[in-house]
Amino acid sequence: MTRISTDLFESIRANSCNPCLPAFLALVFAVWGFIPNPVAVARQIATSKRVNHNYWAVFAELIETPFRHVETIWGIVPLYFALLLNEMTSAKASYRTAIQTGFSFLWAGAQWLYPYFRTRAAGAPRLELDAMLPINLAVTFLAIALGAAALVSGIRRTYPKYGSFLGHTRFSNYFMITIFPMQAHLAGMNWTWERLIAITLFAAPIWLLLHFGLMPIRNRT
Repeated sequence: MTRISTDLFESIRANSCNPCLPAFLALVFAVWGFIPNPVAVARQIATSKRVNHNYWAVFAELIETPFRHVETIWGIVPLYFALLLNEMTSAKASYRTAIQTGFSFLWAGAQWLYPYFRTRAAGAPRLELDAMLPINLAVTFLAIALGAAALVSGIRRTYPKYGSFLGHTRFSNYFMITIFPMQAHLAGMNWTWERLIAITLFAAPIWLLLHFGLMPIRNRT
């Protein structure tokens, strides 16, 4: 057996931000016959726990923040209903899913555009036109474009060329919900890599929870 140095272990870890790295390294080292330094392993496990905790806090903030503002509650609640409604439909591509997705995307896009046109009272803080504006607008118009395409496809019962994926978008409302606070220009909720990673990390567990949790209802429809 060959003992791997703490410096090499730290070097490998430093070049990755994956919270699952310690377990993965342990598996690789076991297969290759290396024995990592126990102190380094313990340090990485502790680091992994802190990273996971941080991403959980970031994700919880994304979910909680829209409910702290009255003006965004009525905008995001329909997206939760749409997510549940979509997840209760068949996993097969359907025009019903396309129509529901179209309404959801158009609704979210309208909520995100509203702050640009809202009349503000005297002395109220203005909408800041910062470096995140191009990202916000790009995401908003992409959501509106996809929503319009999905809605028209569902109503006409025909998909455009290469557009059949619009009937497979049951889980898309998860992403509308999680990016909502960043797109709605809520204070301190700009786009960051940390938030994007948190959204990605929790997508699979929540999809599994909804998929299997709602399966009895889905099988009766």
